[in-house]
Amino acid sequence: MRKVLVVGAGQAGLQLALGLRQHSYEVTLASARTPAEIREGRVMSTQCMFDTALAHERELGLNLWDDVAPTVDGIGVSLAGPDGSRVFDFLGALGGPGQAVDQRIKMPTWIELFEKKGGEVVYEQHTPETLDAVASRYDLVVVAAGRGPLAELFPVDADRTTFDGPQRALAVAYVDGLHRRPEHPDRDGVFFNVIPGVGEIFSIPGYTFSGPCYMPIFEGIPGGPLDCWSDKPGPEEQWQRMLELLRQFVPWEYERFKDAKLTDDRATLTGSVKPVVRRPVAQLPSGTPVLGMGDAVAANDPITGQGANNASKCAKSYLDSILERGAEPFDAEWMQQAFERYWEHAQTVHAWTNAMLMPPTEHVLQVFGAAGSHQPVADLVASSFSAPSAESLKWYFDAAEAQAALGRLVGQG
Repeated sequence: MRKVLVVGAGQAGLQLALGLRQHSYEVTLASARTPAEIREGRVMSTQCMFDTALAHERELGLNLWDDVAPTVDGIGVSLAGPDGSRVFDFLGALGGPGQAVDQRIKMPTWIELFEKKGGEVVYEQHTPETLDAVASRYDLVVVAAGRGPLAELFPVDADRTTFDGPQRALAVAYVDGLHRRPEHPDRDGVFFNVIPGVGEIFSIPGYTFSGPCYMPIFEGIPGGPLDCWSDKPGPEEQWQRMLELLRQFVPWEYERFKDAKLTDDRATLTGSVKPVVRRPVAQLPSGTPVLGMGDAVAANDPITGQGANNASKCAKSYLDSILERGAEPFDAEWMQQAFERYWEHAQTVHAWTNAMLMPPTEHVLQVFGAAGSHQPVADLVASSFSAPSAESLKWYFDAAEAQAALGRLVGQG
């Protein structure tokens, strides 16, 4: 059976490695950290896996937290007014339940499962030189490491990249000790609070070591009041600063979070993401081609919550491409084709995410405003997050399509 090396033990790399093992490929996984080191480290991100991505995990039997993780039922959007009020507010239903599991739990569990299924794990932080030294042992090398020297092997695709740097300053915390929004006592969702000219504040119901929790994530426009993490505050100082920003800009969220506590002393993170698309085929120093996947070649700002979802869909797409290749060589031409197959989905998500980083258009604001009083419109918005596609996002990109959607839906709610 053919031998594959997957470098990177995140959502994309692990899902692909586990999928290949189920088809009896000889797979080696290179992870920079051991399961114990991941469990004992800081939170790595926030993420809500929507139903369309979770379906790929279920196909592989990787849905290990269905009985303990809170169900994410919807997507809520609020627009903050200058006086601290909400200009509009709604909660749309998702097409299927979502789920957010701390990656400090998920990734180590998957690594251990991969080993139980006969996969080999090498704990090594590869460089281009060390990877080149072992690449000839494998029929295919896939790089799923989204940062560092390996990611830099893949040249930026200028035609597909919009920004030359990060568009948001990010801050994350995992907390417990709060409840659902009082106006939605029977449903929970990802709540998206938009503060014009300042940024966005999200809250995601999730699961961590202590059980159910919430994951607030702050997205600050550079130079604005939410861009205040360059001093790298300690966990408790960061959380207190986040609370003060909640009180100042989204007081309805502050009321929910004011008594919350960090889930552990490693439950905060700050940083940024540069939205970038890279060419999917890179050459190691010897000239051996390698295939990039996930954030290594298509990284999005988390504003639309698509990072882990895209990683899952990339893993599924690459798995299908590898299986269909059979005994044919995994050459550079095939690698490019495998990426383009995934890009058919990812290009819409990338364009939408980049657009969301800019001030909303008038027709988008009209749709959001109508969603506050018409549930079918709210559900349209939510479904765009759970299953983004060129078809489901027509209303976002095209004013005429937005008006047509409002014409169809406003009378229903």
